[in-house]
Order: sequence, then structure tokens, then C-alpha cells
Amino acid sequence: MRLNAADDRFLTELKRDLPERIFRPPEPRYLEEPRGRWAGQAGVLALPESTEQVACLIRYAQAGKVAVVPYGGGTGLVGGQIYANGPAPLIISLERMTKIRAVYPSENVLIADAGTILADIQSAAQDQGRLFPLSLAAEGSARIGGNLATNAGGVNVLRYGNARDLCIGLEAVLPDGSIWNGLSRLRKDNTGYDLRNLLIGSEGTLGVITAAALKLSPRPSSVATALLTVPSPQAALNLLDMARDHAGEAISAFELIHRQGFAFLSEKLPQVRQPFEAPPEWCVLIELGLSSDIPAQSILEGMFASALEAELVSDGLLATTQAQRNDFWAIREKIPEANRLIGSVSSHDISLPLSMVPEFIAKGREVLAAIGAFRINCFGHLGDGNLHYNVFPISGKTRHDYQKERNQIKRALHDLVHQMHGSVSAEHGIGRLKTDDLERYGDPVKLTAMRAIKAALDPTGIMNPGAVLKSTSG
Repeated sequence: MRLNAADDRFLTELKRDLPERIFRPPEPRYLEEPRGRWAGQAGVLALPESTEQVACLIRYAQAGKVAVVPYGGGTGLVGGQIYANGPAPLIISLERMTKIRAVYPSENVLIADAGTILADIQSAAQDQGRLFPLSLAAEGSARIGGNLATNAGGVNVLRYGNARDLCIGLEAVLPDGSIWNGLSRLRKDNTGYDLRNLLIGSEGTLGVITAAALKLSPRPSSVATALLTVPSPQAALNLLDMARDHAGEAISAFELIHRQGFAFLSEKLPQVRQPFEAPPEWCVLIELGLSSDIPAQSILEGMFASALEAELVSDGLLATTQAQRNDFWAIREKIPEANRLIGSVSSHDISLPLSMVPEFIAKGREVLAAIGAFRINCFGHLGDGNLHYNVFPISGKTRHDYQKERNQIKRALHDLVHQMHGSVSAEHGIGRLKTDDLERYGDPVKLTAMRAIKAALDPTGIMNPGAVLKSTSG
């Protein structure tokens, strides 16, 4: 079905039922994405202040057959927040809906508007002596609605799960403008289809999340953090097994870091303090958190001694102060920023069965060597099999020198991931960047079901057209 532009006439219609203050011309930041791959169109920008206003906007968009692009913090890396082709859309940003509606410490539940910044949710939980464990590099600007719409991952998935696992209820506006009041605080509710899990990860293609009931956890009373030098990715994987034997579910993070990441930090962000005089080829950032009286530091020290004896590690730095712990994490959190400043030829957010990770890393180098000479920064959440496998130009060149090779690199690496029973989208979503990948690698039965769900809930095709599933409208 053909869509119409969000033009001046459409804006005039919206202002009949909605206050003029919620509209303003789209600023450049609403039309850009972090990697600069797409530029959006300047249609109508709405900044609603309530769920009812969101519902009114959607009803008008439905009646006028106008595309709707939900906008969170704009931190997505697959173009889901950018509508580059087709009639200019209605952009709905929830940045004015930032209320912490309620906190129930005894239930370990917090209810927040979808526009609330992730770091503010973490802070509100901390004020109640609780932990909201979703943690990622963009947490100072990412908003919880976008985190849920993309099923964000981050560094604590190993222990606490993805965003999906941290949400027990939703409020959302569906494509017909109706409001689903699903802000349940129930941990068990088996009353039919699970709309919550359908909307989480749907990237704004099935509705607009307006609020969420989030799962909190006890704050660890004892935390220990270390950077451990490992001889290889396989040794890192074996170390993870050993760490589980020593600490069980107390492992909250287990991050693999390659020497290239330290080199990029030195080149682009020299102000980031690095603990190694000469960075190792591979290292692991591990963090434990315990709520018991057992000191996490002693468990980590015991594990390190066992790992040394087993030759799984050759050296290590254990944080003895909060400042040292912050420095260790700053390295991991700043690597993506350094990557952006270098400028990748092709970036890959992939996941693999844990046992296949070392083989993929080795074969990935072989695949790239057959195409040309590149720098590779392979790092990520080894504990849950999620790697950020990013390909960069050699020194003296830029990514623009490799435009002809970019698609070849992506196809070759994604083919390898698929052959090894992995996923080409681990935590960033499909957006508009990976719609071809979804069709190439996705299960046909699943794709048919997805299209049927989309057609049933959004028959006009107004909700974020072209994201996740290729759009047939324009």
C-alpha cells in the first residue's frame, strides 16, 4: 500500500487535537545515525508528553497512511531509526516521557516511561538499594524504549540476560492507535499469547512501546574485577569454564579484548589510561559480584592461581580500588568509540555457539586474507558468544578506499557465521542494514510467520516501514 508524506497539511491536521508545543522541525540529530551510513528525511517531528498523545499521533498516521518512525536515543547501529527512502515520515520521539512511574523494592520492580534514559533507570534502582543490570556503552543517551525495541544486550547478559529477560510488562500503542495496558508486575501470567515478547525486539514495526515494568536485582555487596592475559581465544573459553566452576552464577561479565583495540585507543583516545605497558595479543575482562559475605576478590584470586597453574593465563591485573575497576571498564567501553573514529570498512555484530568462537576467529582471518589486507578488531561478550568482529583499513588508508570490497567482506563473513550455526545479528537488531541478511539466512518458515504477524497488526504498513522486513509500500 502506498504511503503519504508527513507534510504541512498533515501537521495542520495533527494540531487540531494535539498541542502545538509537541511539534518542532526535525533537527539534524533525528536524521542521522552513529555510523553515518544513512540520512533520514525531514517530515514531522512530534515529542509527545503522554501515552494518550502517542495514541492520537498513531491514529492520525493510520488515517492518513503516513509512515511512523519511533525514535529513542538515536544510538542504534543498524539504521532502524532512520527512514531514508519513501515519503517523509512522522518521527515520534519519546524524549519528553521520562518519568519513573513507580518503584517496588520488595518486588524488585521498577516502572518507567519509555523515554527514560538507561542511566537514569540504573540510578533510580540504586537509590532503592537495587540493581538494574542492563549496561552498555551508550547508557548515558540510550532510552529504555529503544533498548527494549531492539532487545539490547550489553556486558551483563551472561548473568542477567538481554533486555527481554529484564522486562515483565509493557504499555504500548499498537498500529491502529489503541493502547495496550500490559504493565503487569506478575512473574507468572499464562493468559494467552505473549504480546510483551512479541513487541520486544520488533524495532518499532509492530507498535510504539510507551512504558515498561522492569526487573531489578539485589546489588552485589562484593565486586571483583580483573584483566587477565590469555594465550588464545580457546584459552579464554577454557578460562570461562574454570571461572564458572569457581564462581558459578556470580560471573556478571566476561569480555574478550584483542590487542588491536588497545592500539586504536592509543591512536584515537590517548587520554584513556591503559594498564599494560605492552598490551597482550588477547586478554579477558572478568567481573564477579556476590551478595553473600564471601569476598569476591578472594574467589577471583583463587581462580587466577588455578588458571596460572593450568597455563590458561600468563599474567593478570586485579583491581584493588574502585578507580582501577573504572579504568578497566573504561577500556572496554571506549573501544567502540575508538572504532568509530578510525572508521570501519565493515562491522559485524555476530553470535556463535561458544565452542565455535575460536574456530571462527581463525577462519575469519583466512577469509579476509583472501580478499585483501585489513586490520581486525575482534572483541565482545565471550560469555554469551557475542563478538563484535570489525574490519578496518590498513594504516594510511580510510574506509572510503574499500567501498568495492565492503559488500564482499560482509557476505564472506556472514556466510561463515551461518555455516557455523551462528547469527548475523546478535544484539544490535536487523534495522534497515540487515534486511537482506535476514532474507538470505533466516528460516523461511519463521519469515513467513513474521510477515503474517506484521500484516495482521499493521495492515497499512505504517510502522517503521523497511525496518526488519523489507517494505512493499512507498
